[in-house]
Amino acid sequence: MRIVGARVFTPEGRFERRDVCMADGRFAEASADGATYDAAGLMAIPGLVDVHFHGAMGQDFCNGTDEAIRTIASYEASQGVLAICPATMTYPEEKLAGIADAAAAWVAGGAHEGCADLVGINMEGPFISPNRVGAQNPAYVQPCNLGMYRRLQERSGGLFKLVDVAPEEPGALEFIAAVSDEVTVSVAHTCASFDQAAAAFAAGARQCTHLWNAMPPLHHRDPGVIGAAADRDDVRVELICDGVHIHPAAIRLTFALFAGRVVMIADSMEATGLADGTYSLGGQQVFVKGNLATLESGTIAGSATNLFDCLRYAVREARVPLEQALEASTIAPARAIGVDDAYGSIEQGKVANLVLVDDDLDIHAIFLRGEML
Repeated sequence: MRIVGARVFTPEGRFERRDVCMADGRFAEASADGATYDAAGLMAIPGLVDVHFHGAMGQDFCNGTDEAIRTIASYEASQGVLAICPATMTYPEEKLAGIADAAAAWVAGGAHEGCADLVGINMEGPFISPNRVGAQNPAYVQPCNLGMYRRLQERSGGLFKLVDVAPEEPGALEFIAAVSDEVTVSVAHTCASFDQAAAAFAAGARQCTHLWNAMPPLHHRDPGVIGAAADRDDVRVELICDGVHIHPAAIRLTFALFAGRVVMIADSMEATGLADGTYSLGGQQVFVKGNLATLESGTIAGSATNLFDCLRYAVREARVPLEQALEASTIAPARAIGVDDAYGSIEQGKVANLVLVDDDLDIHAIFLRGEML
């Protein structure tokens, strides 16, 4: 397949008009062979990469079944999100083990027709603060447990790419130091002070989970996690741009403060793609109305928005420059979990995941592993 006439988003973060060739599921050298797709007037962007979301279409990744993964991966692909690293919730080890088994079996089955590639697992719990659980279940919060993490990683076949940690909790810094060479550690669901967060980054943590949410606010005399992350140039920050979690001005501030280090995420739950109603997240009842998903207490419980809609919101409503928003939803998340050798940009040899959009970011065509979806 050869796509002609499009403005192509390059790995350097700009657009240039050139042909894009795909062969055997990968981006390939220019060739006159094969079918041609006329994309004049459109932009060719990499398939989006979501490294933090929980479910869609009535299924949660934590259901731990082939059906759940298939439903979620199919929905994400249909929305232009072509590589996924779904998140677990705060559960006991036996529950997490079943999820790891299901994910490992799914990946072992090879590419699944019409489904986004499952490229990792985000372990959002249970090593978080009992005082900042958000929509996580407090009954299963526990201190960092190296043995538990290693057992789960083995069962998953190495799929855990992110592990969330509240660094102020006992044993957290030791855990971060022990695993930071093998997995991306993200500071999350935390009450950490500036000094405690700085110690976590010094120990090897390299990310912040859904910045601004489930952490102390930025204050000029107590800058906390946000200030500690801003102090370094090697820490990325997740950002939910769904129009609910973050004010547009705070979105713009984040992109300015963390230039080149923003990882847009959806944090979406099982209601995504469905009508308003009552759903579940981590075993807790969630009430969904529009983009807003809350527990009975009123606590925000994930989002009901997919990553492509978050991209649109960031550009259309929050006025984030298109190039920055695209970087944050493609190559930045791929780098965050170490899969940028195969995903996140339109480069020869990488998996041929590509989306054709117009200037309003409306989708015209999706190419998944080189085939039109």
